[in-house]
Amino acid sequence: MMIKDYIKLLRVKHYIKNLLVFAPLFFSMNFFQVDILLKNSIGFLIFCLVSSVVYILNDLKDIEKDRNHPEKKNRPLASGRISKKVALLIAATLFLFSIIFSVLVKSDIYSYLAVFGYLAINIAYSLKLKHIPIIDVSIIVIGFILRIIYGGLIVGVVISNWLILTVISFSYYLALGKRRNELTSNGGKARGVLALYNSEFLDKMMYVMVTLFIVFYSLWTMSISTNGNILVWSVLWVIIIVMRYSLIIEGNSNGDPAEVLLSDWILIGLSFSYGSFMFVGLYFIL
Repeated sequence: MMIKDYIKLLRVKHYIKNLLVFAPLFFSMNFFQVDILLKNSIGFLIFCLVSSVVYILNDLKDIEKDRNHPEKKNRPLASGRISKKVALLIAATLFLFSIIFSVLVKSDIYSYLAVFGYLAINIAYSLKLKHIPIIDVSIIVIGFILRIIYGGLIVGVVISNWLILTVISFSYYLALGKRRNELTSNGGKARGVLALYNSEFLDKMMYVMVTLFIVFYSLWTMSISTNGNILVWSVLWVIIIVMRYSLIIEGNSNGDPAEVLLSDWILIGLSFSYGSFMFVGLYFIL
């Protein structure tokens, strides 16, 4: 048993999704207020702990199925490198620390509902909802929405409706893209719900969602630009990024957003340049 097995069990690389917790603070142009940033960072940690609890419980639920899967059989639980008892102990410990940190950060009731609501819906997803088409991807989308809502609640930032619509449409694009690749790469053997989808439907809906995403994002940039609409130029980056992402997932990728981003240096570079442009635009020009 090695450290990397625990890292895989916790799905640490998927913590990149939880960076969405910082979005409300970043876009509020208060990112350098140390006390608020510290509170937001603790919120990020809380969401990472809870998301790891979700991943562990899901792996425990699917352990027998994963043992018969060509790739998932190598996961720490399915391979037996980490026992069920140890995994449960880790999950319980992470959950306990998430509660402790939530108390320390003085979360209000709505913050608790957001982060632990995420845990609840994902448990329901693991037990039943992941077998229902449309509902399965919608649960993933709700998870992204709860991240940004939690990020706003924990630091007292009101989130723009345009930004929420942007996150909803982009999340559907990512979730549908993942299902599309799971279906086309192994004929639907990765998960049972894929038998209820078809690639034509997934293709159509995926690109409906990416179109809505670009429209909503463009409207959001126009709603916050006050000095020559400088942020509107970030739409160019967004279009290039989604085209690059689409090119990758229509290839041999498995469609997992975290793996797609972290495995492509061009996409990483584009994302970094986008973030840099937004940082300069928000904090030095607006």
